[in-house]
Amino acid sequence: MGSKTKRKQNPFFCNLLLQLLLLQTCSNFAKAGSIVQFLPGFEGHLPFELETGYIGVDESEDVQLFYYFIKSESNPETDPLLLWLTGGPGCSSFSGLAYEIGPIVFEQFLYDGTLPKLILNPYSWTKVASIIFVDQPSGTGFSYARTAKASHSSDLQVSDQLYEFLGKWFIDHREFISNPVYVGGDSYAGVIVPVVSQLILNGNEVGIERKIDFKLISMTRKAHILEPYCGLDFPEDPNGKYGERRSLTELFSTQKMEGRIPITCRTDEMWLSYYWSNDESVREALQIRKGTIGEWIRCNSNISYTENLVNAVPYHANISRKGYPSLIYSGDHDLLIPHFATEAWIKSLNYQIVNDWRQWIVGGQVAGYTRTYANKMTFATVKGGGHTAPQYKPEQCQAMFKRWISNQPL
Repeated sequence: MGSKTKRKQNPFFCNLLLQLLLLQTCSNFAKAGSIVQFLPGFEGHLPFELETGYIGVDESEDVQLFYYFIKSESNPETDPLLLWLTGGPGCSSFSGLAYEIGPIVFEQFLYDGTLPKLILNPYSWTKVASIIFVDQPSGTGFSYARTAKASHSSDLQVSDQLYEFLGKWFIDHREFISNPVYVGGDSYAGVIVPVVSQLILNGNEVGIERKIDFKLISMTRKAHILEPYCGLDFPEDPNGKYGERRSLTELFSTQKMEGRIPITCRTDEMWLSYYWSNDESVREALQIRKGTIGEWIRCNSNISYTENLVNAVPYHANISRKGYPSLIYSGDHDLLIPHFATEAWIKSLNYQIVNDWRQWIVGGQVAGYTRTYANKMTFATVKGGGHTAPQYKPEQCQAMFKRWISNQPL
């Protein structure tokens, strides 16, 4: 930043920070996170900046939310800041980090019982943005509750907690106060994202200068209609939400798995995160508090959670009416939340179509179809994408995200 350049302070976050700083006088607030330079399974020094830590929210900070923060690999001083949420509810944000949009992925190999290896993801969204991945609600991933009461969550309560989380995170990361802020997520996070966004906008309206440069990204098996069940595929979930309901020990005992395990399917790769995250050297590197979490589970179906948000569409309508851009995308092979269902709720908003359906291209190939509406809303399908589209089509989704945050046509 040159000597003649003055970064504008965002009034919303200045207001929120002032409130939180006043609270600090009554509490011992320590820096939330620490830098991680080496990760077990990754060879050498991390070529990107990773921070992990906890932020206490809710009454008496009885909910401790664990997060991974990765600074943009391009220009973190001006690049957007993305708060990314994983669905479930109860699925760890590590899914988004290692399987979708983060800078590392597991190397596919014949698993032999050693620590799974990590390699760089060339299609990481951190090439153009800084990203905060949060384990939410409490009981998800490495996040935990200090009391029995705090272990229960609901849609609206989690949204409030995430809003508080973001404000407290900025206390330690004041250098990002002026950066454009995005909130996004996939699967069940599509319920939480618009509520958190609305809370941000409510606070934003208190400001007297410019409003926060806020954006919204929301992506709402059978997760992929053509994906076969094979290898170490997940057992079916009788509640129809997600698959991983049993521990590794139980799974291997039941299926009598012995020896080396071929990683032949996408679903096989998911189990690598269990081996990696439950390794003691990994927990030490991530600075996980001892005794807070037993076995790490990618998607915890045993959390105490109430789904009390009947309809998220009014939140989308209110946000878009205020003129905030939004990107909504769906994998066209997703049968859990089919793209035509997403199209239906967008249609219910009765927005004028600005640009009708057209192809969007990546690498000379059709990557999907897109339509833009009034009020700066963009909808896109990802050709061949499943329920979590970046996991299936990383190159295409990275291109989509990069173009959209640059205000370019998809």
